[in-house]
Amino acid sequence: MDALQSIGIFAAQTFLILFAILAVIFVIALLAAKAGHKSEVEVELLHKKYKNFRNLLKAHTLNKAERKDLKKKLKEERKASEGKSAGHEKKIYVVDFEGDVKASAVENLREEITAVLTIATPQDEVVVRVESPGGVVHGYGLAASQLMRVREKNIPLTVCVDKVAASGGYLMSVTANKILCAPFAIVGSIGVVAQVPNLHRVLKKHDVDFKEYTAGEFKRTVSLLGEITPKGEEKFKEQLEETHVLFKGFVQKFRPQLNLSEVATGEYWYGETAITKGLVDEIRTSDDYLMTLAENHQVIKVTFEQKQSLSDKLSGALGKAIRKGGLSIVEELETRRFL
Repeated sequence: MDALQSIGIFAAQTFLILFAILAVIFVIALLAAKAGHKSEVEVELLHKKYKNFRNLLKAHTLNKAERKDLKKKLKEERKASEGKSAGHEKKIYVVDFEGDVKASAVENLREEITAVLTIATPQDEVVVRVESPGGVVHGYGLAASQLMRVREKNIPLTVCVDKVAASGGYLMSVTANKILCAPFAIVGSIGVVAQVPNLHRVLKKHDVDFKEYTAGEFKRTVSLLGEITPKGEEKFKEQLEETHVLFKGFVQKFRPQLNLSEVATGEYWYGETAITKGLVDEIRTSDDYLMTLAENHQVIKVTFEQKQSLSDKLSGALGKAIRKGGLSIVEELETRRFL
């Protein structure tokens, strides 16, 4: 009898656990179905943010009577600004670009630039805060093309570099009418690099055959597992040089004053040296520049965010775990050209 009772209790506990698990799965699925994809542009008024900082700090340094006078003054200023006549006043649109090797942020950048171009005019200004050490050629080429859209609309474009805009990051930056740079920010690195480990000798040592079939003499020049021939290596270096020529030509188009033989060596420089070489136009941080503009203009930060559904977040986490487990090692080691 005791044995039957124990079995019954165990069965009941098992049923409750399974029911709880199924209930959690059902709730997750329901939330994922309702959430879906939400893409939206977010706007932050930086001029108001700076003004609020000033008023908050000022209020804490005043006595009670002075705070009362300040409150009255701010109220009057608010009424005066609301009563201003309508008309187009210069607006500053701010976009941030934080680049990685794959230039992943270009997808958000294209949406942000599109949003800005729906309203900005040649009387306005677009400020892009670039932070990137560079990466794949096609990704940063597209990022630079997005900034060129602003120039093509005759809207003044300013790039601010607070930390680093090297290689592909500098490729983006040269599209600007002016480049501002912090004193110790890194800029330049006008060069191209490609790297790939080759395991052919390891395979050969262990009598492992590797077969690769191509159509076209130079469809594959340097690869991860195949034998690197002198002819293939020569062609690969030739392609790198061609990419470098394109890079230099792009830089020269937007900054004709540069001495390319001096700066297109793949080297990078800090801001204080970069300005003497003509790589940047002014030593100044983005914060200082935007705060100065905010004294007389609206400064509007535009951010595009791709809202992920719960199911996407779960699948994304799973994919990340798989990559960490090594299933995409070959993908990460394949030959790529980097700016």
